[in-house]
Amino acid sequence: MAITQTANPLAAYGVHRIGLSDLSAALRAGWRDFMAAPTQILFLCVLYPVLGLVFARAASAANVWALVWPLLSGFVLVGPLAALGLYEISRRREQGLEVSWRDCFRVLRSPALGSIIGMGLLMLAIYLAWLVTAQGVLLLTLGAHLPEGFGAFLATVFETERGLMLLLLGNVAGFCFAVLVLAVGSFSLPMMLDRNASMGEAIAASWQAFNANRVVMLAWGLVVATGLFFGMLTLMVGLAVTLPLLGHATWHLYRRVFG
Repeated sequence: MAITQTANPLAAYGVHRIGLSDLSAALRAGWRDFMAAPTQILFLCVLYPVLGLVFARAASAANVWALVWPLLSGFVLVGPLAALGLYEISRRREQGLEVSWRDCFRVLRSPALGSIIGMGLLMLAIYLAWLVTAQGVLLLTLGAHLPEGFGAFLATVFETERGLMLLLLGNVAGFCFAVLVLAVGSFSLPMMLDRNASMGEAIAASWQAFNANRVVMLAWGLVVATGLFFGMLTLMVGLAVTLPLLGHATWHLYRRVFG
């Protein structure tokens, strides 16, 4: 397995090149972690869907149907933060320790807690920037006066030139935000938790790992987006499975990239 040499202080981390087969292996390992300690979903994946429904309700109550999808899809941008406790469970299972949902709270005693908080704030800022961008695209394409009702809004989006432009620009913008988080956030939090890396060091290492494995990491981003999408289709209930699975799998992918 090839190793990309890095300059100090990243040389100690060594980025490994991985293949598509590593994605399926990481998912299988993630599933084993999930089955070994499934009770963590009680506080990680109940609050997550509830928040999604609250945001969606707030948007629909204001008749801003166009922002429902950006609000929900934007959760991809904060997914690594939501999965932080899952990384800790996977880490402890690697060490042969007993695990339960309570182990998620051990991250609060991590020596890298300051860096973790900083990364969390950065991800929330990116999420807010995405919402502002989505609002801007909405105003640019459909204007300030939106169609009344959900049916009328869907008809405008899929049957008019302005609506199709909204879909095009919105998806392009969303893709750019998703790739940004994929590059700087996929392995930052696992590295902070595992090796007490600083925020800057972890982001630089994650960026380097992304560049060394662009095709595989883009495929991983597609897997994550697909899993969250189908989780949302079930009125968020499916996230109780997909979020823990993807969180645990991300930890194992981190191990395969950084050893």
